[in-house]
Amino acid sequence: MEHLNKIAILDFGSQYTKLIARRIRELSVYSEIVPFNTKPEALADPAIKGIILSGGPRSVFDTDAPALSPGFWELDKPILGICYGLQLMCHDFEGKVISADDREYGPATLNLAKTDHPLFAGFDEETRVWMSHGDRLELPPEGFDVVGTSENAPVTAMVHRDRPLMGIQFHPEVSHSVNGDRLLRNFVLDMCRCPQDWRMEDYIDATVAEIRERVGDEHVLLGLSGGVDSSVAAALIHKAIGDQLTCVFVDHGMMRKDEREQVEQTFRDRFGIHLVAVDASELFLGRLHEVEDPERKRKIIGRTFIEVFESESAKLPAPKFLAQGTLYPDVIESAVAVGPAQTIKSHHNVGGLPEKMNMELLEPLRELFKDEVRRVGRLLDLPEVMVERHPFPGPGLAVRILGAIDRESIRILQEADAIFIEHLHTKGLYNDVSQAFAVLLPVRSVGIMGDGRTYEQVCALRAVSTNDFMTADWTRLPYDFLAEVSSRIVNEVKGINRVVFDVTSKPPGTIEWE
Repeated sequence: MEHLNKIAILDFGSQYTKLIARRIRELSVYSEIVPFNTKPEALADPAIKGIILSGGPRSVFDTDAPALSPGFWELDKPILGICYGLQLMCHDFEGKVISADDREYGPATLNLAKTDHPLFAGFDEETRVWMSHGDRLELPPEGFDVVGTSENAPVTAMVHRDRPLMGIQFHPEVSHSVNGDRLLRNFVLDMCRCPQDWRMEDYIDATVAEIRERVGDEHVLLGLSGGVDSSVAAALIHKAIGDQLTCVFVDHGMMRKDEREQVEQTFRDRFGIHLVAVDASELFLGRLHEVEDPERKRKIIGRTFIEVFESESAKLPAPKFLAQGTLYPDVIESAVAVGPAQTIKSHHNVGGLPEKMNMELLEPLRELFKDEVRRVGRLLDLPEVMVERHPFPGPGLAVRILGAIDRESIRILQEADAIFIEHLHTKGLYNDVSQAFAVLLPVRSVGIMGDGRTYEQVCALRAVSTNDFMTADWTRLPYDFLAEVSSRIVNEVKGINRVVFDVTSKPPGTIEWE
């Protein structure tokens, strides 16, 4: 989709690059992450109203340090350098960058000199910001003024006297930077004069028109998982082409409690979407018998999913398109990631479907972040319980049951997880948590129920809060809430006699246990 107004973000590999893009999208302005070495001719596009140079893990002194393409600094657009972007700006304009003795990571105080520069409109003389850097600026280049300092960085902010070039050592995109959103707003709206024309209503209209034009009279096949992304993709494509869409929902037997019934009720009964629901649980569980290693579980489930999906697809009129709920972060993090960032993981939204299926990919959500997808889902009248649903791993409960899997362990975990999630909804806490679930541990403990001794399994509850799922903190749920959930699980779920609560952040832990 072409965008008339946007901000380009040159990615130098920072873990926060996606956050920059999200913060700008939240201003109703379209932002796009592009490789750091994008040619100036492409960046000269009149649709690009301003450019941001992201941070990054490298040093400008590295022999293979990421560098801008020749001619970049001849662009006549507002340019903001953040962290590595600031250091690169200083280096290219022959200022002085040094390797600091101590890496600065965490909160710092930005001291602003008297300045009327529009980038800092509305700032106090002292502002709390978030730092994450090794190198630092010692002296600004000729033509630049220092407008901000901090205890460990003599040049924390600098601006050019005659050109719209500016750089900051801190990260305004991180929520810990007080007034970070204001700085980005000042840059995007006031300095770049970007119209706030990025609206999900317009996105839906444009995407529906694009799908209709591209698909024509052909058919589309979509692997529906029941999660937010594939659900919104299904509703959007159905709005565009109606009965030309067929959704295949493969029940591998490790879904959340009553999930298959909910998917069928929503898509087949409410929206009238052609849905093929396949109960392949016997096949999946048979192949997973006595398998404990999580990677083996994932591979078995992935291969079996492909097999079942291909088998069901062969029974349908030959579709030309395969639809997936790929999101913008998926594109960035997958093998086609831009910039020098290390590949985090490859995303396979429908189980890693093979290219040999000879279908063209249709990915109507690939420009959107998760919060934007949720807004699209609401506008398409998807039920709130589906739009706000927490992420769920592709292998399902297989990676939340530690150890071997059987129908009894699935039943136990489904019941415990359902109680936890139901209680979060009842107490109005569900939307305050980014992801919550129960885990069944391969541990048995002694307990007392009634007058008898029990020796049953342990259930762990996990709840995290995060902005981007790259880092996460455990959610401080009320003690009374945890006590009620624990009591219900132990009393209502046969097979569990002890409940524990996971208080590990990411890092050093991960969100899922496997």
